[in-house]
Amino acid sequence: MKEMETNWTRPEFKAYILAYAANSNYFESEEESAIIHKMISDESFDKIHKELKKDNDYQSIQKIIAHLNKFNYKKEDIDELVTDIKNMFNANDEHDILEENMLIAMKKLLSVV
Repeated sequence: MKEMETNWTRPEFKAYILAYAANSNYFESEEESAIIHKMISDESFDKIHKELKKDNDYQSIQKIIAHLNKFNYKKEDIDELVTDIKNMFNANDEHDILEENMLIAMKKLLSVV
């Protein structure tokens, strides 16, 4: 699974997950971008988005699973991630069905670890 390895830091990984979720409706709002951008530098923000843009869903999911293990995520960390995703989706007061579906999918994906 060499192609799924990155040199991300833990905050960059979290930013990747949030960016992946934010793009579930094919649009990352300014509010969602601002939340993600607060976690990481401009350079890391650009790097994460370039990576996300080139990845297909399968690659993104494999990277997420690999890095949950790499960074030793525990149940508390997963719960925090789910809360962060919910908060990000609520940031722009526009909740759509694609975001709801992504939240359900992310809960299932993150609970695999």
